[in-house]
Amino acid sequence: MSDFETILTKTEDSVLTITLNRPERLNACPPQMADEIFAAVRDRGDVRAILLKGEGRAFCSGADLAGNAEMRISGGNRAFTSLSQHYNPMIQALASVPVPVVSMVQGPAAGVGCSIALAADFVIAGKSGYFLQAFVNIGLVPDGGSSWMLPRLVGTAHATRMMMLGEKIHGEEAERIGLIYKCVEDDALEAEATALVKRLAGGPTAALGLMKQTLRDGLQADLGSTLAAEAAAQRQAGDTKDAVEGALAFLQKRKAEFTGS
Repeated sequence: MSDFETILTKTEDSVLTITLNRPERLNACPPQMADEIFAAVRDRGDVRAILLKGEGRAFCSGADLAGNAEMRISGGNRAFTSLSQHYNPMIQALASVPVPVVSMVQGPAAGVGCSIALAADFVIAGKSGYFLQAFVNIGLVPDGGSSWMLPRLVGTAHATRMMMLGEKIHGEEAERIGLIYKCVEDDALEAEATALVKRLAGGPTAALGLMKQTLRDGLQADLGSTLAAEAAAQRQAGDTKDAVEGALAFLQKRKAEFTGS
């Protein structure tokens, strides 16, 4: 386990598990938690997948600036500083880390907590889980990258609904509209998320990281640029030991045993 104050970390079977650990506050995320998530991802070591979850009955109820030293900065300047120096680097780290990330959502994923969950490559929610852009209810605008993520995930109409009406999107609807990968029964959530992250950790790690990069970059590139990026990524993937193993396994009609190298 870790020495962090607001999160717990554990590495097992090439999977780094990051647990948001403020259950008494529904895992509300102060700037310190954002910094600790960033550090855990940055210093992840030799892992091949990451599982992100919350302790207790919530994933994350949003940002929590109470008690932080930056409270001396008032209003919009405080929010700007916290986002620029703490929350945004965390979101960038989760989105760009070159291994698959799975988030497991029970209860609320609200405000920046919604962004933390959706920054993962796969989001699995229990039926009790929900996603909420609550900013409009307190006269603020969405942050944590949600203005970029939401229209790309669910289209402009659903993104506008979430942002301007501040409606909860529960797990089953979130799967139906394409906001998340999958919704399962609450009592199956842990097992489903664990099985998925272990499957990803057993995959061709370099290729998965390159897929993640080209997919994200392709969202804002033209076809020609994406074709070129795919060719460059294929050159990198083709030189890995996992690519050799994959080809041999195909020829020998057996399941490939990838090592992440």
